[in-house]
Amino acid sequence: MKQISGGVCAAKGFFANGIHCGIRKNKTKRDLALIVSSTPAAAAAVYTQNLVKGAPLTVTKEHISDGVAQAVICNSGNANTCNANGIEIAEQMSELLGKELNISPKDVIVASTGVIGQPLDIAPIAAGIPSLVAGLGDYSHYACEGIMTTDVKPKEISFSFEIGGKTCCIGGIAKGSGMIHPNMATMLVFVTTDCAITAEMLSKALREDVKTSFNMVSVDGDTSTNDMVSVMANGLAGNPVIDREGADFDTFCEALHAVTVYLCRMIAADGEGATKLLECVVTGADTEENAKTVAKSVICSSLLKAAMFGADANWGRVLCAIGYSGAAVDIHAVDVSFRSVKGQVDVCRGGAGVPFSEEQAKEILLESEIQILVELNQGEKTATAWGCDLTYDYVKINGDYRT
Repeated sequence: MKQISGGVCAAKGFFANGIHCGIRKNKTKRDLALIVSSTPAAAAAVYTQNLVKGAPLTVTKEHISDGVAQAVICNSGNANTCNANGIEIAEQMSELLGKELNISPKDVIVASTGVIGQPLDIAPIAAGIPSLVAGLGDYSHYACEGIMTTDVKPKEISFSFEIGGKTCCIGGIAKGSGMIHPNMATMLVFVTTDCAITAEMLSKALREDVKTSFNMVSVDGDTSTNDMVSVMANGLAGNPVIDREGADFDTFCEALHAVTVYLCRMIAADGEGATKLLECVVTGADTEENAKTVAKSVICSSLLKAAMFGADANWGRVLCAIGYSGAAVDIHAVDVSFRSVKGQVDVCRGGAGVPFSEEQAKEILLESEIQILVELNQGEKTATAWGCDLTYDYVKINGDYRT
């Protein structure tokens, strides 16, 4: 597997664009994004488990119930959630795009992101779609910019890999900075690939993947109403169609996971107001579920996140998070260390503190990427979760997000 350029346009037959159509007041920000496959593609998606769901998710779920899609349209600046006419607006977006592309509206994945509970006017979207389509090209970065809200950095990645003697490509873009605490997918993530795979196997790969990728990310503990991850696979790489488990399916899953984990790290690092990426690596668990529960609990601890912002090696907050996680853990067997490019400091052994240099710990924790290493000493299972520090700016950003 090799990292390549191109984002969602790296795979054969995929084109993208992003424009400012007028949803957002800031005219320098793109607010409408499009990804199109030259041919119908196998499609799969996972959605938020929040009971309050954005209208686009309902529409998308219906559209790809047959396992086929050919385009993704996404607006930013308005979540189209909790609106009386939300379904109608999402369907109109599909119909307008379908007409412009000369494809079935039912083959359109629809997404929206932004403020919840504000009416979404179809007029700027309708006016923008012709130029959005006319400008289609190798513009993954424009589409990436078009789905951003409070994101500071665009998030895109792509890889090439071999299946059946054919070179396949897979790429993805994501948005996500706040309201990040998924339980199936996260924020908005769009993945494209030219690998030939059935919709059934694509869905299986995606549903398994999110368990150890997006479900292991948390920025602030809030599960969004609009979280969705979608994948389109148009098969133009020409590899033998993956229609069952086996070596080819495993290779595809590995490539998909490379994309999703890369995007997970970017999302966590770009958390609202964040200055540091936190990665909790749990080893020595008796079950994978216990490992995942511990890792996610540590990453979600507001007290620990605040300590990491202050470069304070307050390891007691790690044990506290493990203790209330609900995982079956022998707390008297737990070891904890902090690590960064500046080195590693061991702070806890057997559930008790050990002498360490506060100066060394401070130096390690001042770095922009911090690993929290938790050894449970109870088995062989592992898990990794990603998050970020909790800063003053998080409150500033969310104090006036709507106004």
